[in-house]
This record gives sequence, structure tokens and C-alpha cells, in this order.
Amino acid sequence: MGDLFNSILYPIEWIVAWIMYGFHQAFTAIGMPAASGWTWALSIVGLVIVMRALMIPLFVKQIHASRKMQMISPELQKIQAKYKGKTDPESRQKMTQETMELYRTSGTNPFSSCLPILAQSPFFFGLFRVLNGLQSIADGKREGIGPITREVASQAEQAMIFGAQLSDKFMGASSANVKIVTVVLIILMSVTTFTTQRQLMTKNMPASALDNPFARQQKILLYVLPLVFAISGVNFPIGVLIYWFVTNVWSMGQQMYVIRRMPTPGSLAEKALHERRARKGKPLPQGPVLGTAGGSTATGTVIDGPAHRQGGQRQQPKRKDRNRKPKSGPTQPGNKPKPSDDDDPQDPPADQG
Repeated sequence: MGDLFNSILYPIEWIVAWIMYGFHQAFTAIGMPAASGWTWALSIVGLVIVMRALMIPLFVKQIHASRKMQMISPELQKIQAKYKGKTDPESRQKMTQETMELYRTSGTNPFSSCLPILAQSPFFFGLFRVLNGLQSIADGKREGIGPITREVASQAEQAMIFGAQLSDKFMGASSANVKIVTVVLIILMSVTTFTTQRQLMTKNMPASALDNPFARQQKILLYVLPLVFAISGVNFPIGVLIYWFVTNVWSMGQQMYVIRRMPTPGSLAEKALHERRARKGKPLPQGPVLGTAGGSTATGTVIDGPAHRQGGQRQQPKRKDRNRKPKSGPTQPGNKPKPSDDDDPQDPPADQG
């Protein structure tokens, strides 16, 4: 089993090693010291940039999947309410069938939101194994990985950042510098994880999507995941913690851009977008934009029909039948017939008697 796992991960290790080595050579070419820990740390940052740039299509797919899940959330709640309290196998099976049918008809895949994490995991473990194997490669106990030869591994193993080697871990460390650096990185990693998830839930989710079992589960994970990462982080090399922290920063920045420019309909982020557009005098979308009664926008303006804004001024639709005379017939209560253009409003009414 171990040999199979090693065989599967070796190509990933080879790719990780080549990317890191390529960035290391590039930074060395512009004058950075080859044996500096900062040079190798920036090589890890370069690895993050390459991996996350390649995963942008998956991120876009994740956004579409999340939007679809939010749209079908009310239907999911109806199915759950329909079978609430029913624990017999037949009811559970019908609930599962109806849920899967809803996913099929709406073109929604709940697992699409996990694609970036799943795609990134092999490279995370690949980097972990590369950094963990530097000492063995440098000592000649293990063969090199791609360009990471015995000489390169020895150089990377001895590289220091704030007095700590990139392969050092909190567990088993005797140096105070190692413990301080790992604790700081673990805190930064946990804070960025929490911030990324929190801005998604508080700014980019409509109110209707916040009151369902899926949202409650997300709220629990909001606090549990950083705690899990903090506990498990003591077993990771410093280089892996750098990778994790940088990829969290990338995720947070990427998500902030999406929330600001392409917010979820009905969310606070969409309301803020409409307020910014209104202040700049830009046109607002037609029709109800926030799902509120009357189609109220973020600025309190009701957008009704073809009316729109131009240059910050509201343009009213023109009536094509303005000059037509009102049709004869009984007058409805509360509706007064409009005088024609030939009538003089100053003339007294004709004598009816």
C-alpha cells in the first residue's frame, strides 16, 4: 500500500521540485543568494502562484456551483421539511431521490465547490514530502527528486529564515526560533482561513441562504477548521506552513475581487455594488435587483419597467397615447377623465340644466 501511495505521489513531487527549482534559479539570476532561506521561501510563493493560476478555471466553476446551490436552497428546504421526522428507510430513500433529481434538473453539482481544494491537495502533500525528504536526500539515504540533487537538497536544508530551517517543525524542535516562527505562521494560517470563510458568509450570501442546514454547517466549520489547522500545523514543516499561508492570502484576495465585482444576487455585497454605481451615476440594473418588495435598490429607488438612469438622472417612460382623447364610458371611482388639448381649463363648465 505504501509503495502504491509513493508511486502515485512521485509525479506530483517531481512537478513541485521542478517549479521550486525554476523559481530558485530565477531569483538567483537576479542577484539573490542561492543558499538564503528567503530565496527558497519565495520559490515556495512562486509555486503557489503557478498552482493557483492553473486552478482559476476550477475556481470559476466553484463560483457557479455555489450560486446554483444558493438558488435551489429554498427547494432543498421544502424537501427536507417534507420528510422531517420520518426515519424509515423508504422515506429516507425518497428524500435522497428527490434531492438528486433536484440537482439533476437544476444542473447543480454540490461537489463542484470542493474542486479547488481537491485539486490542490496533491501538490500540498507533494511539497510536504519534498521538504520532509531534504535531509534524507542531502545525506544520500534517498535518491534526488528531479532537479533536487544531493547538493541542491543540502543547500535547501541549511537555508535559514529568522533562524529556522524550512524543513523544521514545531514538534520536536529544540530551538526557540523554530517554535516562534512556526507559531506565528500557524496563527497567520488560521486567521486567513477564518477571514476568507467569514467574508464569504457575511457579505456574499443572500439572507434566504443563511437559514438552512447547509449554512448552519458552514458556520460551524467557520470556527472548527481554523482550530483543526492550528492543531495539525505543529506537525508541518515551516515551508509547508508558508505555502498554506500564501495560498490562503491568494484565496482571500481572489474572493474579495469576486465579491466586489460579481456579488451573489440578494447579498450585502450586491447592495454595496449598487450603492457604488449610484454614487458614480452609473446605470442600475432594471427590475428588482435585491429581491425586496417593489424592486427597491440599494439607494431606495424603485426600478419599474423601462425606466432607467442616465447621467445620474431618472428618466421616466413616455406615453405614446398622450394626445388621444379618453374613451367614452362610465368613469371609475377615483379616476377623473383628463381634459383634451382643445379644452380651456379656465372656461366655466357648461350649463347642464
